[in-house]
Amino acid sequence: MNKRNDNLKRVIVDFKKLTPEILALLVDKYPHGYDDDNIISFKNANNEWVECVEVTTEDTKYLVKVSTKLQVTMENYDEDDYEDYDDNDPDAIQEPDIAIEDDDD
Repeated sequence: MNKRNDNLKRVIVDFKKLTPEILALLVDKYPHGYDDDNIISFKNANNEWVECVEVTTEDTKYLVKVSTKLQVTMENYDEDDYEDYDDNDPDAIQEPDIAIEDDDD
């Protein structure tokens, strides 16, 4: 069993705390988006189910919570959009405009 990643710091990241660095890692790891096979599900401290995708740096394993906002942001990723921000600036990632579909059509 490979235990080289056991000493990594583990961080759960919500879309509100997503940084340009973590977004770039996600897009590099999942260039065509993630699917059900990439999603990790677990219960958090409040006994609520959480679904995440994983990316790893040298010292940290990030579990990024899955959401429509994350999916849309990854699909529209352009690294030039973040060149004026620090890699660890959570204010750099803007919430995408998500059209609400009318189910009555």
